[in-house]
This record gives sequence, structure tokens and C-alpha cells, in this order.
Amino acid sequence: MVDRAVLAHPLFTGISMVHLASLVEELARPWAAAAEGRRGRVRGGVRRRAPGAGAQYRLVFVDRLVVTLIHLRHDLPHAVLGVLFGVDRSTVTRAVGEVRRLLAERGFAVPDRPGLRLRTLEDVFSYAQAEGVELRLDATEIQVRRPAAGRGGRRAFVSGKKKQNTMKATVIADHQGRTLWADGLRPGRMHDATAARAAGITSCFHHFDLVEVLLDDGYLGLSRDHPGQALTPPRKPRPGALPGRVEQWEHDRHDHSSDRITVEHALADHKRWKQLMRWTHRRDRLPDTYRAIASLVSDRTAMT
Repeated sequence: MVDRAVLAHPLFTGISMVHLASLVEELARPWAAAAEGRRGRVRGGVRRRAPGAGAQYRLVFVDRLVVTLIHLRHDLPHAVLGVLFGVDRSTVTRAVGEVRRLLAERGFAVPDRPGLRLRTLEDVFSYAQAEGVELRLDATEIQVRRPAAGRGGRRAFVSGKKKQNTMKATVIADHQGRTLWADGLRPGRMHDATAARAAGITSCFHHFDLVEVLLDDGYLGLSRDHPGQALTPPRKPRPGALPGRVEQWEHDRHDHSSDRITVEHALADHKRWKQLMRWTHRRDRLPDTYRAIASLVSDRTAMT
């Protein structure tokens, strides 16, 4: 068994020791409450022993959090983590499932607003309108395993762009590349604009008419439906246009790309966690994993 203090090092967890301590303080109580609730449902009533009596955890909450972070950062198998921490593989599996769900439900940090979290798309648009923040939105795809033969919906995951089985995440960032929101993942065959509409962006544009969102060419439909709010790159001039018009178009398109590139930086921060490079586990666990990682990245970049 490896020294557990060593395993909490940022090289293993992907976050600083200060960040780890804040997560322990934030999540220990909700985890304990959820654990007590599960015990209450099993025994069908109030506890009969005093708090602290009975069997003790071989993997305390701090270790459970560290195990989950190492799994998210490096995608180590549960059996390997069990050997490192001196517990059974099933204990690691249960710990990762519990903590990952807590991380996914935290929401996203607000720059310069400690303690305030954004959990819904409406929260993000409300924050952007109140603070005058120009948003950047884009989608990214993560390769997943192909559904089993004979199972319905196999084609839904085949991405027309990547020609692979993928799932698609829609992400919003600000002008400094800080993650503000990530949608639940959708099948890779779904168009980027359709995924944004399914997340509820149309109603947000209607209710928050001062918010501007920078988009790429994949969202031309949103730009048509919401002019002045959904901002896509300028259209290329027709053949034979005056040289001055073409030069102005190239300049405007470059400026738009330079302003929008920060959301690409946010997506790159997410993909530094190995589990999002290629997902090899059950597809129904990927949405919680992506939101958990995006939430951790938003913490790290909130004060930059």
C-alpha cells in the first residue's frame, strides 16, 4: 500500500492541495448525509447505535475523494486503485460512483464570486446579463464504445464529423476561457445547433435579450433565429466582390475567431483529464463524469 499522503499530490489528483482541502470541506457533509440516508432506507428506521459505533470505513471520505480524482485524471482501473489504497476493487467502485455524483452536482464557479455556483443555462444567462459578460459557446465530442449489435439506436452515436461513435457536450465559457456551464451529453449524431436548442438556449435568448453569444459556423441557424444575440462569423462575399470588401471580411472573421477562441481553450482544459480523451466505460456514466471534470476546471480558473 502506497503512502496516501503521496497519492494526494497534485500530480496524481490534478488539483492543488488547497483546492483539495476546500473540496473536502464542501463535500464531506453531503456525502455523510447521503450515506446515512442509504443506511436509513436499508434498516427502515432510525439508527439503533450511537454515532460512531459499529464497523469503521477502511476508506475515509478524504481517500474516497482522492481515489475519484485520480480515476478522473489518469483513468486508472479500479483494481489498481484498490491495490494502491489497500482495499477491495468493489470499495473503489462504490467510492468513485458516490463522489463523482457529488462533483457533478456542484455546478460551476463564478469568477470573483466565491461560494456562488452556476447550475443551469438560465443561471448562466442571468449572470451574463447582470454582469455584461459576452459568452462563448461550442460543442466537443468524446469517442465512446459502439453499442452492442442488435441494440436499437446504434446509428445515433455515429458522428458525421468524426466518423466515430461519440457523445457531444455543449460548453459555455467567458472571455478568459473560464468554464461557466456544460450541458448533459447527447449522442454524437445530433447537430451542434440542435444540441444547443435541446438544452434550452432558445428560451434563454427570449428571456435575456441583452446577452450576446459568440458561435462558430455550425450555429448559423441560431444566428438566423436570434440576430444580434447569436453571433456567428461574417459570411464570405460573393465571387467578384471588390478587394476592399474581401479584405474587410477577412479582418472581421479574424477578429471574431480571436474573440471566440477562449471557449476552445476551455475545452482543451477539459480534455487534459484522461477520461475525456476517449471514454471506454458505460455511456450512461459519461455525463456525470464530464460535468464533474468541468466543475473542477471551473474552480481552478475562477480566480485567473
